[in-house]
Amino acid sequence: MDREAFLLDNQLCFRLYTASRLLTQAYHPLLSAHGLTYPQYLVLLVLWEKDAQPVNDIARRLYLETNTVTPLLQRMEKEGILSRKRGREDARQMIVSLTKKGKQLQEQLSEVPHAVGCTVLCDSITPETVPGLNRMLDDMIAHLQTKPDAHEL
Repeated sequence: MDREAFLLDNQLCFRLYTASRLLTQAYHPLLSAHGLTYPQYLVLLVLWEKDAQPVNDIARRLYLETNTVTPLLQRMEKEGILSRKRGREDARQMIVSLTKKGKQLQEQLSEVPHAVGCTVLCDSITPETVPGLNRMLDDMIAHLQTKPDAHEL
């Protein structure tokens, strides 16, 4: 048995998990000042790119299941950030659109990407290395999506 394989310091997954958790914590004070959570911010980012999208498209863009996204959207609708309406062409489809409040949040949160970006920068992560890091992570995500579940190996 290879004991090295079971050392915490040798686990890429642990580093990714820790970085993700700490990065989400960096967003917290910036978003909570506007009554938002990080997952809500991600939904806003998707809708700021393209408004009036089906729930399925939003879920796909966030790499989440619709049953995970739906309660999030319902809370955001109650807060007046977005609206959900049945699709014109397909009544089974729910279309999500930003409200005036949701659109105004883009301006109110305009400093968030820069502020978090400055928090992330360090010796090995610079503005020049970020695109390469994004490409590596995108490649990892795409690769993991095509792999069978661990229990199927």
